[in-house]
Amino acid sequence: MQLSFDPDVESFRDEFSAFLDANLPSEAETQERPRSVSHMPAWARRWQRLLFDNGWLLPGQPPEFGGRNASILQQFVHLEELCRRRIYHSFNPQGVNIIAASLISFGSDEQKHQWAVPVLKGEKTASLGMSEPSAGSDLASLRTRAVLDGDHFVVNGQKVWTSGAHDADFLLTFVRTDPDAPKHKGISVLLIPTDLPGVVCRPFASICGIDDKDFNEVFFTDVRVPAENLVGPLNGGWGVANGSLGHERTMMWLGFADRIANMIGDFEPKTPLEKDQYASMIMDYQALRLMGSEGLAKAARGETDVASVSVVKLFGSEAELRASEYALAASGSDGLVHPSSTGPYAHLNLDHYFASWFERHARSFSGTIAGGTSEIQRNIIAAQVLSLPRSK
Repeated sequence: MQLSFDPDVESFRDEFSAFLDANLPSEAETQERPRSVSHMPAWARRWQRLLFDNGWLLPGQPPEFGGRNASILQQFVHLEELCRRRIYHSFNPQGVNIIAASLISFGSDEQKHQWAVPVLKGEKTASLGMSEPSAGSDLASLRTRAVLDGDHFVVNGQKVWTSGAHDADFLLTFVRTDPDAPKHKGISVLLIPTDLPGVVCRPFASICGIDDKDFNEVFFTDVRVPAENLVGPLNGGWGVANGSLGHERTMMWLGFADRIANMIGDFEPKTPLEKDQYASMIMDYQALRLMGSEGLAKAARGETDVASVSVVKLFGSEAELRASEYALAASGSDGLVHPSSTGPYAHLNLDHYFASWFERHARSFSGTIAGGTSEIQRNIIAAQVLSLPRSK
C-alpha cells in the first residue's frame, strides 16, 4: 500500500518544505546538544519562535497558538518533513506537544495566554509532573497532596522521572485534592513554578552516562500555589490526564518509524544472522507504516479507535527496541564508541540525541514507557480488542 494525499495536502507539504529550505538553522547550531528536554539553547528558542510566528509550530492549532488550523493529514506531512530533515520543531517537546496543547484544551483564557503562549514562543519551558515513586504507571495511585488554604493550594509530596524539571520554568503537576473520593475522581492539576519556595528538583544520571541528567526527583514541601493555577475543574484531573496523554500519543508511531528507518540506513549486516535480522527490521518498518497509515486514514474520516492506537504504539515501541538491539549486537565493542570524524562510525549521520549504538539502544527503552507503558497497552488490547476477561 502506498499512502497518497489530496492536492491540498501536498500543496501544504510543498509550502512547509519551501519554508524549511529558506530557514533551517545551521548545522553548527543543530549539533549543540541540550542538557535536557526542558533546556533550550538560544538558537533553539529563535528557531521555535520563527516557526510560531509563521504558523508552523503546531499547524493544527489556530494562528494565535502557532498554527494554521491544519487538517490531520496536513499535520502528518508537517511531521514527515521534520523527520525527513531530522530537525525538531521544539527542544521542549513535552512543553509544546503536551502541556501547552493541554492548556489550550482545558485551561482558562488567562492560562492560555499567561502559560501556554510563552511556552509556544520559546520564552518559557515546562515539564510534566505525573509519575511518583509509589504510583509507577498507575496515575490513579498518586499521593502528592494539595490542600486548599484560602486562595492557595498547599502542596506536599514527591514526583520522579520528571524529565527536564531542573531546567523548566514550571510543571504541569497532578495532585490529589480529595483523598476520600474514588482514586480516579480525587485528582486535580496545578501549574507550579519551579522557583516557588519548597520546590526542589534533583536531577539524576541515566544509563546513558553520568553527564546525561534529564530525569529528576521533584520534592514539594508546603509549596503555596495560587488557586488560580488550577487547570480544569477541581477533582477533574483524570480527564485532563487523558487529554494530556492523548496529545502525546497523536501520531507517535511516526517517530518510531522514523528512528527505525534511520537504523536501517545505518546498519550494515555482514553475517547470515545479521542479514536475517536486517530483513526483520525492514518488515517491522513496513508493517508499522501500514498500520499507522490505516489509523491516520480513520482519524481523517473522524473515526475514533483507541484500541488500534494502542496496537500501533505497542508494536512501534517494541520494534524500535528490537532494531536497536540487533544493531548494537552487530557493532560489537565499536557500538560503545561515540561517532567522530575519525572513528569507526564516522560515516553515520546520527541524530545528536543518539551518539552511539549503545545510547540509541538504551534510549529505545523509553518508547515502551512514554505515552503509556507496553503493559498498559497490552491491557487495553486484551480488554478492547480481544475481549478477554479481567484477572481477579
